[in-house]
Amino acid sequence: MIRYALKCSDDHAFESWFASAEAFDKLAGAGMVACPVCGSAEVEKSLMAPRVRPARAQAAAPPPEPAPKQPAARPLAEPASELEAKIAELRRQIEANSDYVGLGFASEARKMHEGEIPHRSIYGEARGDEARKLIEDGVPVAPLPFLPARKAN
Repeated sequence: MIRYALKCSDDHAFESWFASAEAFDKLAGAGMVACPVCGSAEVEKSLMAPRVRPARAQAAAPPPEPAPKQPAARPLAEPASELEAKIAELRRQIEANSDYVGLGFASEARKMHEGEIPHRSIYGEARGDEARKLIEDGVPVAPLPFLPARKAN
């Protein structure tokens, strides 16, 4: 890649990157390089100083300061706060003592409420309209503050 300082026929200065010098020549010749200010396709290279640092300047430059020490990163699996720890404990208890019924949560909860199947602890997923209808019908449900394990990244 090469960066050129360019100017249009109205003396608007701008810069652009090209794959090579030949790529610039080809695009400019086809009128595909245009000034971003006025839109003129009459664009030419302008004088530009290269960004090269001589070796002696590099040797004379003071050594870079070491970056400040960052505290050791904690594993992402560990809770970052007391609240996260409590939510993780709640999740462990729910998963250990309940059955995951997935997307069938609304129908399972309704069947238990109506006495069609025996009561048991369940958790799962429901669309917003399904959850709202369960609440309106008096089915005791509550949203959980976490996603099922299969949905978590």
